[in-house]
Amino acid sequence: QVQLLESGGGSVQPGGSLTISCIFSGDISNRFVLGWFRQAPGKEREGLAAIGRDDTTSVADFVKDRFTISQDNAKKTLYLQMNNLKPEDTAMYYCAAVAHLRPDTAIRALGTLRPPIGYSGQGTQVTVTS
Repeated sequence: QVQLLESGGGSVQPGGSLTISCIFSGDISNRFVLGWFRQAPGKEREGLAAIGRDDTTSVADFVKDRFTISQDNAKKTLYLQMNNLKPEDTAMYYCAAVAHLRPDTAIRALGTLRPPIGYSGQGTQVTVTS
């Protein structure tokens, strides 16, 4: 079992920055890739970024110049740093783990798989508004 708990969401003005976090626990072995996806009401899920146990990263092209994924294995924490936020970034942001994929392919699978090969957290809301 894998447990994921997000935090750090909130309201921010356009152009602002926000870093959200996810504490992970349980059986996070080398076979898992961690990442972030988001979903806004009435919109499809969007995979944002993924990071392997070896710190290999992949970030979706549509946020690549603004979002950065990182992890601190000692703290068992995953981060998503978001800069120059836009109103269209408003969504629920989820931390997820998927097994047996590389980060570049894991992005598409984040949030779509179920245990024991996929897990998701409960989400943290990010609202970008003036």
